[in-house]
Amino acid sequence: MRITVVGTGYVGLITSICLCEMGHAVTNIDIDAKRITQLNNGRSVIYEPGLQQLLEKSLKNRRLFFTIDPRFAYAQADLIFIAVGTPENPDGTANLSFLQEAVYAIAAHIEKDVIICTKSTVPVGTNERIAEMIKDMTPSQLHVSIVSNPEFLREGSAINDFFHGDRIVIGTEDSKAASVLQELYAPLNTEIMVTDIRSAEMIKYASNAFLATKISFINEIAAICEKVGADISQVADGIGKDKRIGSSFLNAGIGYGGSCFPKDTKALVQLAGHVDHPFELLEAVIGVNNRQHTLAVAKAKEAAGGLEGKRVALLGLAFKPNTDDIREAPSLTILKMLIQENADVIAYDPAATLNIQRLFGNEIEYTENLETALKNADLAIIATEWESITKFPLVKYAELMKAPLVIDGRNCYSLSDIERHSITYISVGRSPHLQSAIAKV
Repeated sequence: MRITVVGTGYVGLITSICLCEMGHAVTNIDIDAKRITQLNNGRSVIYEPGLQQLLEKSLKNRRLFFTIDPRFAYAQADLIFIAVGTPENPDGTANLSFLQEAVYAIAAHIEKDVIICTKSTVPVGTNERIAEMIKDMTPSQLHVSIVSNPEFLREGSAINDFFHGDRIVIGTEDSKAASVLQELYAPLNTEIMVTDIRSAEMIKYASNAFLATKISFINEIAAICEKVGADISQVADGIGKDKRIGSSFLNAGIGYGGSCFPKDTKALVQLAGHVDHPFELLEAVIGVNNRQHTLAVAKAKEAAGGLEGKRVALLGLAFKPNTDDIREAPSLTILKMLIQENADVIAYDPAATLNIQRLFGNEIEYTENLETALKNADLAIIATEWESITKFPLVKYAELMKAPLVIDGRNCYSLSDIERHSITYISVGRSPHLQSAIAKV
């Protein structure tokens, strides 16, 4: 088959490269000429473990082609995946302008029967509207099938998720189109679900909303643990062993971020409102998460007796490890609060520094060396659980910092390890460890 993927963001680029790895030839189209040039030169436009190597391999094997030419991309395509962004509007609804532009371009240039699969996260009913748009804009003799094929890729482990996912969802009323997609994905040995098109659209939103709910739930339990003297790590472990609950997404901290959970939860609330169903549970989930983003600074301010003039090392900027994505990252809220408090901030991240620098400029300092960030710092705030942070020797906090005060927003270290070191350590949902409480050896 001739396969085209629309969009060179996380989903589009990873889908293209992984399909190439399966042996297919893929054309990847984007309207951003600079991105296309960079990709044709063999340089990835996003940070994702393993992606650069697979990009180079696909280009070398001449299986992957990047273009801005819609005729080249669409005219003879058998299968088109739409993987463009659907960012949120100011009111929380999904902005479908990029999707609509892609559909217009496809309709204007297809010359044969084709299957169009939407990987972009879209409100329920969107694929039916795509079908109507295509029908109105193309010759009647063309047969165009519309399929909802939502993605479930986690940034930082997206390549593994593509090849070893939990399920593949194919939403369509066209049995022939479903068969084509089933054959395409069969080598992955992943369970394939064929649903109606609206159910497929809802599965994506419901999945993200449920995971976001687990995160906000455990953070609420963590807040109670702090007040009653329980340890959230032990509590989460205990409830996670219940197979009905599961242990994933029960890590207390400073909340979720990224391109999916914040956007999709708000969009689902808006979708529910449009059908006269107030989604009170999800509204509370969003409220809890917004509060969590401010938690680390509140703890730091209380522990340090104010932040004005204090040297603060912010450790981690990406919304999660193994990505350079800072969309809706807790670090954004933390940085804004620290700047408002007139703190002297130095920020560390292995991959996301440039993205933060574009937003904050010279308001803060930047480093890609963890020890440089901590040197002479009054306090440190951990915002992302990068491996370079979780495996950083605890003794170095005391050696490098002016006053070894660590606010751990991701519970990176066990309290038993912390107790052996001369630092004041404050985490989420666990008892603080004060430097004065160190036992004499």
